[in-house]
Amino acid sequence: MSVSEQHEITSRQRLLDKDGNIAEPGFAKKLFWEYDRSDIKAGKMRIKEWDYYYIGTQEYGLCLTISDSGYVSCLSVTILGFGDKPFQMNDSEIGPLPLGKLKLPTSSVKGNIHAAVGTCDMTFNNDGTVRHLFGRYDNFYNSGKTLTFDVKLIDIPEESMVIATPFDKDKHFYYNQKINCMSAEGWMKFDEYDFRFSKSNSALGTLDWGRGVWTYDNTWYWGSGQMLLDDGSTFGYNIGYGFGNTSAASENMLFYNGKSHKLDRVVFNIPKKNGDYDYMGQWTFEDNEGRFSMTFDPIIDRQAPFDLKLVCMIPHQVFGKLNGRAVLDDGKVIEVRDKLVFAERVHNKW
Repeated sequence: MSVSEQHEITSRQRLLDKDGNIAEPGFAKKLFWEYDRSDIKAGKMRIKEWDYYYIGTQEYGLCLTISDSGYVSCLSVTILGFGDKPFQMNDSEIGPLPLGKLKLPTSSVKGNIHAAVGTCDMTFNNDGTVRHLFGRYDNFYNSGKTLTFDVKLIDIPEESMVIATPFDKDKHFYYNQKINCMSAEGWMKFDEYDFRFSKSNSALGTLDWGRGVWTYDNTWYWGSGQMLLDDGSTFGYNIGYGFGNTSAASENMLFYNGKSHKLDRVVFNIPKKNGDYDYMGQWTFEDNEGRFSMTFDPIIDRQAPFDLKLVCMIPHQVFGKLNGRAVLDDGKVIEVRDKLVFAERVHNKW
């Protein structure tokens, strides 16, 4: 398959047909599919919905998640430092059987979320122009101290990566949007850490917006980058696979100054040591059309495993420095040098 053979959606339509399957699988550069929980034919325990934001600079980052996995809700916060002494602090609060009670919006274009579980309280407001993320997490990281954050994401790009992917199982599907390179303004405070996000330190934000009915056992790969180039242009990308039947389209895409440029297939080459993945070794990424060739040198392997054997969430979200080249649709070559990005391999039974 080549880029030209992938199926692009360019007009508004209902996501699911009368049987609860994706009516027209493919990719889009805007949110054309219309999602409605009432169209889903699978049980509520199987529905997965989440909003995940990453806000970062070249020195530090903040991860925020509100999710409803049917049988559990999860609010999570991670803070990361990429300097001389890299660090990560992950914490989450789990609630039982939300089953849609969090009322995550049916569209990423506009809509508000407020969720409180345990000692964590978060609000994601989105009026269609500004995404305002704020909240607090008492006793964060079992420290007895409170983490607070208040961030606004503006300059929402005109285009993004949107994909509607079926699984090889009736009534199962994955609907996802990735928005990269939003401008970030705000702060996060915890103990001695005081993160400031602004245009002066090239702070940017990414949204991973997911809705769907997943099969039970999945392993997926996802990579994402956002950066300011030397000339002030914004450049980013979304790469990944393992998210169902991608015969209609992949989710691989470049972003340049708010416009999307489609890639075909990309492979993650993760090194191994003694038969196991060596997540802190150097990775490479290669596409099949000579348009994305990168090396990735890890700094932090963000881990927050949850393993009860029958149910597990075992992520390796790795942050590090990217080097290489990418080619836009018009042939323009983008050179990347030592930019902070992340890539992950995740195994879930959920």
